[in-house]
Amino acid sequence: MNKIRLLISLLLVTSTITVLGQGAKNIVISEVMTNNTKSIQDEYGQREAWIELANTAFSSYNVRGMYLTTNRSVLDKSMSVPERIKLMSIIPNGDDRTQMGAQKHLVLFGNSLSTRGKLHLALPVPVSEPVWIALYNGNAVELIDSVTVPALAADQSYAKVNGKWSIKSPENVTPGIENFIVTSESKVAKFKREDPHGFAMSIMAMGIVFFCLLLLWIFFSIFGTLVRHAEMAKAVANKQPIKPITKTVEKTIEMAHTTGNILQDGFKMKGKDMEVYMAVIGMALRQYEDDVHDVESGVITIKPKTTEWDDEYSQMTHVHDPFIPFDHNVHNIPTTNDLH
Repeated sequence: MNKIRLLISLLLVTSTITVLGQGAKNIVISEVMTNNTKSIQDEYGQREAWIELANTAFSSYNVRGMYLTTNRSVLDKSMSVPERIKLMSIIPNGDDRTQMGAQKHLVLFGNSLSTRGKLHLALPVPVSEPVWIALYNGNAVELIDSVTVPALAADQSYAKVNGKWSIKSPENVTPGIENFIVTSESKVAKFKREDPHGFAMSIMAMGIVFFCLLLLWIFFSIFGTLVRHAEMAKAVANKQPIKPITKTVEKTIEMAHTTGNILQDGFKMKGKDMEVYMAVIGMALRQYEDDVHDVESGVITIKPKTTEWDDEYSQMTHVHDPFIPFDHNVHNIPTTNDLH
């Protein structure tokens, strides 16, 4: 019975180690930058060499406890594990970012100090020289992945695209994301890659809709104001009191023009028939006064006037006191004697 339990335990341990080993093999080095002058910064605003790891599986894996090294001496299989560890930099525990999800990426900083953060490694990375970088499993013996990075110019990276390594220009460097950016990539493809869930597209669409509504509101507000002013100006222009004023001005201009012509003719005649011209000017002024007077505004004005038609003594049906003598002369009513 004990032998069966021991056998089952060994099988479980072996299967667990196998699964962990298979999970570790899904972690690869995907991009490296050795000379960082304008690329990403760390938490302290410093620019340092960085190594990007990628999880090629569709399951999560925690890379804590794995090792990175740039020392080729670890390739010696006769070297003991403690000696190997001294030549390696361990990916520390305590940061949630080491739990790499499916198809996710993780950026680790080299030439740094562990006191700056969990993702900072004391991994020596030469700036302008070729360098060999290797990723080892947590046992410090199993080599998971390695790459020889050529000498890179400032802000260039060495990236693995579609299974092939190539140097990428500074504008195409992609720390923390997929390495599929190329110079010929269309804007639509880049937008889809950078916004896989469509959040930016939704915000952009709503922004465009609200902007169009704002433009329509401004347009109709200005249009309505212009229409109101036009209607007001039209209403003022159609009022009756303006018409006689307009006609008066027209008559004045006409008479002034006629009088000016007459005077010019008189000056040309050098004073001859002056009496005739003076008479004509007088007639013109008289006509002007008559025409201006005849222009009516079309507005009927009624002024109140007291006629005393409702005076008490003008009423024929007024009942008088019989004891007060009636004065016929006052009311101009004919008496009997007047009738005879």
